[in-house]
Amino acid sequence: MGETVIKAENVGMEFNLSQEKVDNLKEYVIKFLKRQLMFQPFWALKNVSFEVEKGDRVGLVGLNGAGKSTLLKLISGVMKPTEGSIDVNGRISPLLELGAGFDPDYTGRENIFLNGALLGHPKSFLESKFDEIVEFSELEEFIDVPLKNYSSGMRARLGFSIATSVHPEILILDEVLSVGDAKFKEKSQQKIKALLDGKVTLLFVSHSIGDVKNLCNKAVWLQKGRVITYGPVDEVCEKYDNWIHEKTV
Repeated sequence: MGETVIKAENVGMEFNLSQEKVDNLKEYVIKFLKRQLMFQPFWALKNVSFEVEKGDRVGLVGLNGAGKSTLLKLISGVMKPTEGSIDVNGRISPLLELGAGFDPDYTGRENIFLNGALLGHPKSFLESKFDEIVEFSELEEFIDVPLKNYSSGMRARLGFSIATSVHPEILILDEVLSVGDAKFKEKSQQKIKALLDGKVTLLFVSHSIGDVKNLCNKAVWLQKGRVITYGPVDEVCEKYDNWIHEKTV
């Protein structure tokens, strides 16, 4: 047995699906008395348990709404589970929403330091990595242009370049390999593979079974917030593929 770096035990995450908005106390009291204030519980995850060992590369597969992204956010510490526990032993680099925290009125240069700080990187580290980030993003000509003038692809490329400038112990990727054009996607995949050298642990969400098989050695199949199966990537992906085929024929 190897070293366990992530352990999820009976994890559940509940959301309120009610669209009812209450802006003040008076409105709250009126709606409460009229029984119009509704709570619509939705369990995005329920009784999820699994362990990840150091160096494992685990793909999360499942349909939209299966709970994959929610699980990554819980592991990253972005959210806390409603029930159960998640123990993480290692430094995490999450690539969940590329460019989250960017300011559109700031230039690309300024956003490197802003976004990097939000990811927990000190200014000295970002200064030492600045040229590498800009070169990888291929945005040299636009680095002093306000971000509001960037295309969505340019913003994603800058976010990806910042997020992958650090060498983490645990790398978390949520549908980030579709960044940019085909050439940049290939470049991104090579960067991820380079980061995986040296016993980096990976958690990876993708709708591309080919990408999951290419990068991962294990997989978790989630369906309606529950783990259907967890094991060797080829075995899990085959079961998932067969289920998808049966569902669509």
